[in-house]
Amino acid sequence: MQKRAYFKANWLAYLFIAPQLLIIFVFFYWPASQAMYWAFTLEQPFGGGNQWVGLDNFKAVFSDETYWASIWRSIIFAVLSTGLAMSIALVLALFADRQLRGYRFFRVGMIWPYAIAAPAAALAFRFLFNPQSGVFAYLNTLSPGLWNPALSGVDAMTAIIITQAWKQVSYSFIFFLAGLQSIPRSLIEAGSMDGARVMRRMLDLQLPLLAPTIFFLLVINMTDSFTDSFGIVDILTEGGPARATELMVYKIYVDGFQGLDYSGAAAQSLVLMGLVILMTFFQFRFIERRVHYT
Repeated sequence: MQKRAYFKANWLAYLFIAPQLLIIFVFFYWPASQAMYWAFTLEQPFGGGNQWVGLDNFKAVFSDETYWASIWRSIIFAVLSTGLAMSIALVLALFADRQLRGYRFFRVGMIWPYAIAAPAAALAFRFLFNPQSGVFAYLNTLSPGLWNPALSGVDAMTAIIITQAWKQVSYSFIFFLAGLQSIPRSLIEAGSMDGARVMRRMLDLQLPLLAPTIFFLLVINMTDSFTDSFGIVDILTEGGPARATELMVYKIYVDGFQGLDYSGAAAQSLVLMGLVILMTFFQFRFIERRVHYT
């Protein structure tokens, strides 16, 4: 019989988890509660108290055309980066699952980029996207000025989408590969014996069984695109040119730390949190119905 640790004194258990609870309170709940409070007050940028203004900060935020533009940019960015990352990760996982030559090195090599911090990845891609010496500089030899993220908003948005997708590919690849390898080989072999080709087996057997994994990655990657893209935008484009890449999470930084509008930035933080919650609810409410768990 397996023996389990048993503590007679409950205070000892609370003592063990106290440091973790203290860290969570100091670095998460306290700043979050402060942001919620500031969203309903007019906070002085250099101290000196505040004034309760109710919903005025939210009225100012939603009457700002640049804020609505940042919402649409964030949605486009999240959809395209998530779709690109999941598509590439699924194709790579299908190749790795077939155990082609060198698949072990390929599998390990795909996981490594996930350990690289977003600002470091953005710095590397800043060199790659350089219009004079980067990999896209070849486009300028075909047509001068065809690629220039510093001047073209479309090019700049393309650059941050590719960088964000590159960060998400590794994470998605791990889950797709684990999901594919959990499918019984006997099921795939039965499909082969029935005459189903590779594409037919993938569409009729593998993808339906991967539906829970696809849904999970869709929720995680979409949330990550909305909330964890600050480092990429700040290093690559700094929100430019002409605010073409100023996403919601970056506008909070611009208004709060550069414009010293703490109350407006706090209101934007709550709006972003509400949008992520609404998006997650929508995914669970309407998309999860099509997911069949085995």
